[in-house]
Amino acid sequence: MQIVSIRTDHYRIPLPTVLSDSTHGNISHFALVTARVCTDDGLEGLGYTYTVGNIGGAAVHAVMERDLAPVLQGADPRRIEQLWEQMWWHVHFVGRGGLTAFAMAALDIALWDLKGKREGEPLWRLLGGHDPRVNVYAGGIDLQFTLDELMQQTEGFLQQGFHAIKMKAGRDRLSEDVERVAVMRDKLGPDFPLMVDANMRWSVAEAIRAAQALQPYGLYWLEEPIIPDDIDGHARIAREGSIPLATGENLHSVYEFQQMITRGHIAFPEPDVATVGGITPWLKIAHLAEMHNLPVTTHGVHDLQVHLLAAIPNASYLEVHGFGLDRFIVEPLKLVDGYALAPERPGHGVEMNWEALEGYRDV
Repeated sequence: MQIVSIRTDHYRIPLPTVLSDSTHGNISHFALVTARVCTDDGLEGLGYTYTVGNIGGAAVHAVMERDLAPVLQGADPRRIEQLWEQMWWHVHFVGRGGLTAFAMAALDIALWDLKGKREGEPLWRLLGGHDPRVNVYAGGIDLQFTLDELMQQTEGFLQQGFHAIKMKAGRDRLSEDVERVAVMRDKLGPDFPLMVDANMRWSVAEAIRAAQALQPYGLYWLEEPIIPDDIDGHARIAREGSIPLATGENLHSVYEFQQMITRGHIAFPEPDVATVGGITPWLKIAHLAEMHNLPVTTHGVHDLQVHLLAAIPNASYLEVHGFGLDRFIVEPLKLVDGYALAPERPGHGVEMNWEALEGYRDV
């Protein structure tokens, strides 16, 4: 059995509503970079990754097409660990994460999709099969929304059946963040899980002040209060801020997660399968978190990551992300009473509407 062809594509996808956070500003588009890996037995595996604002999308596509696809051409697709390691070392000098991790992710996901299709099993069962029902939260990207817009969005989330919601923080004045969180808490009630994401806006001292100011509102977690590189800073914020911390969407290797989990005092590791290098390293991170008695949450690409959380015993919440692909997916993720149900279709079960995507091709 061998890989006979690999097709990679790059799309620039507009968002229905301009979204906002403290790092990326206004976000009107995102890049979708796809990989279709075909084998000599007629099967095709699909993988994909993304970038915010389409920034770097063309570079990720180029790395996939020019540097990584040739590594896989003619290889045995069943040797996923070996192929992941070959890709890792092939681009190691210019990578060790970053853009190369994004590119590796799409190809690795495609290989796992192939494996599931070949064995006739959905990924969640193939990878461990813990529980197909996964808690979800609505990931609001809403920093510059007015309070009225924030309330309208929240009401929409509640009507969709979400039982947990995340909002953005990191406005110019901390008092504005506190006011917005207070309004949300009043709207949702005392026991509703409310997460807050600062997107790395603060210094350590600012994050400690913010955490202490937000502490009365019973946040489920405070996400990315500072840059991901400051591991000791996370530990200080966790100690002095008295709010559980989540982070990981800007970490791009198992080794970075190892340092953050062992030294950073985070409560919720947050790997993103599309940015950390694929399913192969994602599982290692999840098992590392389990060894430290930590639950795993996710960031982005919920149609894929529902399988990963459904596979493991230490699953927390699945983020249903604002960069959803529902309009381009034949059978989008189903939400039932605050849960997502991992599909039973072989592989990850995501089938793209390629005709609908064609108009967004970025060449």
